[in-house]
Amino acid sequence: MGILLFILIFCVVVIAHEFGHFIIAKMNGIHVVEFSVGMGPCIFSFTKGETKYAVRLLPIGGACMFEGEDGLNLAQESEEKDKEEASETEKIKTEDMVHTTELGKKSGAFPDAPVFARIATVVAGPFFNFILAFLFSAIIVGSYGADTPVIQKVLEDGAAYQAGLRDGDRVLEMNGNAIHLYREISFMSMLNKGEDVSVTYERDGKTHETVVSPIYDDEAGRYYMGLSGSGVYQKFDFLGTLKYSAYEVGYWIETTFKSLQMLVQGQVGKDDVAGPVGMAQTVNNIYEQSKPDGAYYVWLNMLNFAILLSANLGVLNLIPFPALDGGRLVFLLVEAVRGKPIPPEKEGIVHMIGMVLLMALMVFVLFNDLGRLF
Repeated sequence: MGILLFILIFCVVVIAHEFGHFIIAKMNGIHVVEFSVGMGPCIFSFTKGETKYAVRLLPIGGACMFEGEDGLNLAQESEEKDKEEASETEKIKTEDMVHTTELGKKSGAFPDAPVFARIATVVAGPFFNFILAFLFSAIIVGSYGADTPVIQKVLEDGAAYQAGLRDGDRVLEMNGNAIHLYREISFMSMLNKGEDVSVTYERDGKTHETVVSPIYDDEAGRYYMGLSGSGVYQKFDFLGTLKYSAYEVGYWIETTFKSLQMLVQGQVGKDDVAGPVGMAQTVNNIYEQSKPDGAYYVWLNMLNFAILLSANLGVLNLIPFPALDGGRLVFLLVEAVRGKPIPPEKEGIVHMIGMVLLMALMVFVLFNDLGRLF
């Protein structure tokens, strides 16, 4: 059951991402050749208008392919065409890229669209992931509220108690950063390497400031601020729900960026990275733990995971790496600055290399997930 739930969540998140590309492309007159969920062999497809809609075997991604993208027709390339068909497709595509009607209208190929239309089309995928995460967050916050940054328990032998913090204090800022959710406090505490933390808090309607010096725990091998609990959950009116839903999405975006930074700096290892298999196992564990509480709590916990996955996918696709949306965005921004595009065949080669590297990474993560599982 957990595996099926993961596939369902994954498909919803991927569809949201690709639909962002799709709808903005359509609004700008860009031809969408294929809209697909999954990768690998096609198991189901149909064509409506100019677009082929497909479901592919492997639940490890998706694609919204545009006419003339990267100087290559990737949608046609995804089909196992023989050389004659590929040659004919390339000929048609090349004619589309240069063709204009007598009225001066563009052909609909991706390179023919204005550069800022293409930028909007590329950015729309991650942006729609953030929108989906926000909508799911609104359901969660509207259902049982948000974890406000009110301290439940200050340990008497801890650093926070020594700094003057007490039960019921509401944390407003930490190191100059506004705090809206208790999870932000927990996350900053977890990442602390022994540095002092300046804290602004509210007690009885008055604002106070202090400095907390985390204490090292030899047994745990990390620094602790001496706080316990998960914050005080509070429900809000409509506007409050929207505001805290935005805070929720912002939290996951920030944690994703910081996690990537830690990965690059070598502060996390390969066992801290999960691919589809690892995520499916996580969903299964969440399902098994939630099942005794009833279907409603299973639903809410699945939504929580979907928020995490959608925000992560949005952030990861903005990384300026070839083949990702962020990599494509770099080329488009360069074009906007210099006033002319990078030769499409060169850009296509760069993205192809990036895709090969990403596939190699996915294979590594897959085997790493299987190694942990078995």
